[in-house]
Amino acid sequence: MSSDPSAKGTVPFGEYRTWYRITGELRAGRPAVVAVHGGPGSTHDYLLGLTSLADAGWPVVHYDQLGNGGSTHLPGRGADFWTPELFLAELDNLLERLGIADDYVLFGQSWGGLLSARHASARPSGLRGLVIANAPASYPLWLAEMEVLRSQLPPGVDETLRRHEAAGTTDSDEYFTAMRVFYDRHVCRTLPWPRDFLSSFMEIYNDPTVYYTMNGPSEFHVTGTLKDWSVIDGLDAVEAPTLLVNGRHDEATAVTMQPFHDLIPDVRWEVFEQSSHVPHLEEPERFTEVLTGFLKSL
Repeated sequence: MSSDPSAKGTVPFGEYRTWYRITGELRAGRPAVVAVHGGPGSTHDYLLGLTSLADAGWPVVHYDQLGNGGSTHLPGRGADFWTPELFLAELDNLLERLGIADDYVLFGQSWGGLLSARHASARPSGLRGLVIANAPASYPLWLAEMEVLRSQLPPGVDETLRRHEAAGTTDSDEYFTAMRVFYDRHVCRTLPWPRDFLSSFMEIYNDPTVYYTMNGPSEFHVTGTLKDWSVIDGLDAVEAPTLLVNGRHDEATAVTMQPFHDLIPDVRWEVFEQSSHVPHLEEPERFTEVLTGFLKSL
């Protein structure tokens, strides 16, 4: 398995730096698959399994979005700085700096799926294909479905969560324990959590600036600047062939992903029955089969 990077480093992004790693050889025939991770405020680690695509000839680019991981950290910046437009500009810059803006596929997972959909709606000429994995088309849809999922938790769990949310004590051990009940159902059902997933999860807490500012204290308690954000407008402009992916138990429920299916002209949808939010970790063999099949069709 081609897990070792062929190259890694940073590219300038204005006065900041974006960290990246490349597995395989760019511009050697097949388009690069660029992994746009979730969060916001997470890191690339939990998507490292995508490096196996390099064995079949697709070079893979991972990067850490500004504010986390190997990229520039800016803990003093506020809500006016951390915007979707910032991260869209960072993605455009990375593609140009690596020389792949004329030939690439985007793999956007969770928050990265929204970013990738918005990027694709601008009809970039070099975008060969788009994967939207485990992503809602809008945060209002996400929040509405979170209420449904929370209502289905075991007795007492949601009550504990709401008590701490109301009191502003979401940093308590009791809140975290109750939060894990939700996460083990709807975020990652593989227990114990895979090492790469845990690495990305812990990076959010190492520097929570971006996650707390844009999202909030947890996946289901979104109080940040993204709570009203949507990419539904513009989806009908997406020209790239698109693969939708989610898990049967995903926090990104079918309802949250339906607008992608309804509005993107060239789209297919795969549901992973044994998975939640990270089917590439929960059902890796079938996931690789589905993804490589899509890439071969481009």
